[in-house]
Amino acid sequence: MSIFSEVPQAPPVAVFKLTADFREDGHPLKVNLGVGAYRTDDCQPWVLPVVKKVERLIVEDEGLNHEYLPILGLPEFRSAASKVALGDDSAAIEENRVGGVQALGGTGALRIGAEFLRRWYNGVNNIATPIYVSAPTWENHNGVFNDAGFKDIRPYHYWDAANRGLDFTGLLDDLEQAPEHSIFVLHACAHNPTGTDPTQEEWKTIADIMKRKKLFPFFDSAYQGFASGNLDKDAWAIRFFVSEGFELFIAQSFSKNFGLYNERVGNLTVVAKDNENLTRTLSQMEKIVRTTWSNPPSQGARIVSKTLNCPQLFAEWKGNVKTMADRVLLMRDQLKAKLLALGTPGTWEHITQQIGMFSFTGLNPKQVEYLIKEKHVYLMASGRINMCGLTTKNIDYVAQSIHEAVTKVQ
Repeated sequence: MSIFSEVPQAPPVAVFKLTADFREDGHPLKVNLGVGAYRTDDCQPWVLPVVKKVERLIVEDEGLNHEYLPILGLPEFRSAASKVALGDDSAAIEENRVGGVQALGGTGALRIGAEFLRRWYNGVNNIATPIYVSAPTWENHNGVFNDAGFKDIRPYHYWDAANRGLDFTGLLDDLEQAPEHSIFVLHACAHNPTGTDPTQEEWKTIADIMKRKKLFPFFDSAYQGFASGNLDKDAWAIRFFVSEGFELFIAQSFSKNFGLYNERVGNLTVVAKDNENLTRTLSQMEKIVRTTWSNPPSQGARIVSKTLNCPQLFAEWKGNVKTMADRVLLMRDQLKAKLLALGTPGTWEHITQQIGMFSFTGLNPKQVEYLIKEKHVYLMASGRINMCGLTTKNIDYVAQSIHEAVTKVQ
C-alpha cells in the first residue's frame, strides 16, 4: 500500500477546469469568457510592444548576469513599483516610510503579507484576528489567508444582486460591526469578480470608519491602469488612504497591465508610520521570504523596472495599457447595446457601469449552464465574464446566446 493512498483527490481550480473544457470543445462557434487574461480582437494573447523592446535591451546588456537577487528583490523594481502605486509626489515616500518586497505575482505578495500579519500584526501569532474579504471576492483570497494560518475569515457585504451594484449600506454596517484592529482586504480598482468599485466619496466614508475603528487596509491592486486606462485614477483609493495616515499593505500584480502572466511579477508595498517601523517590518519579511522562495526571479522584474524607470519607455507603456483598457470599454458598450437592441429582459446598465476586465452579468447558474452546454459560451458559474474574450467577430453570437439563456431559462 502506498503511503499516499489516503490522500483525497482535490477538486480542480474552477477557472482552469473551464479553460480545459473549452479546449476540448470542437464546436466552431465556441467562446471562452472565463480566462482572466487580455486577448486581442483576434482573440490572441498580446505581448506589449514596450515589453518586446525592453526584452531586447536586456538580451543586449552585457553587464547583466544570473547571480542571485537580494532576498527582498531587485531594489530598482521595488522602489519603482511602490512609486507607481503611491504617485510621484507621495509624502510617504519622501518621508522614507515606504518599502517593497518583490513577490511571485500578486498572489505571492498577498501570501507574504498574510504570513507577516499572522505572525506580527498587533502582537504575535494572530490566528484569531478577523480577516474580512468581500462577498464575492477573488477565490484565492480566502485560500491565501487560510493557508497562512488565520482561523477567522469573514465576508463583508459588497454585491447587491437585486440592483446589480455595490451594497454600500451593507458594507458600511460590516465595517461598523467589525472588531477593532480587524484586517480588511480591499480591491484597489476593478473589483474581481464584480467590476463594481466604490465612488471616491464612498471611499472617503469607508476610510473614515476604518480610521475610527482602527481597521487595517490590505489593498489588492491587480489592475492599475488596466481598469480605466489611467494609472492615477486607478490608484486613487490607495493614495487617499495613505494621505489619511493609514499604515497599510498593497499587493501589486504586473500580470495584467504588463501582460507578464507567466513571469509572476509582484510587489508588496508596505506603508509604515515611520522608517524605524518600516525597517523592522521588512527585516521580518526577509525572514519569511527566505524560507518561502529564498530569492525572487529577475527577468520579469527587470522588464518592469527598466520600463518604469525610463521616461520614454514609461510613456510608451502607458499607451499600451490604454490600448487594452479602451478595447475592454468598447466591448462593454457594444455588448450592452446589442442586448438592448435584442430586447433582452432585465437591466443591462451595469455592464458599462462596471470597470476592468470582468463583468458580473447577473446570469444565474442555470443560465450559465445553458450557455455552456447549448451555446458553447464558457463563463464562470457565478455569471462572471472576461470582457477581453469578446471580439467584433463573436459579440453578436454571444449577445444572442445571452438573450436566449435569459428568455428560455429562469
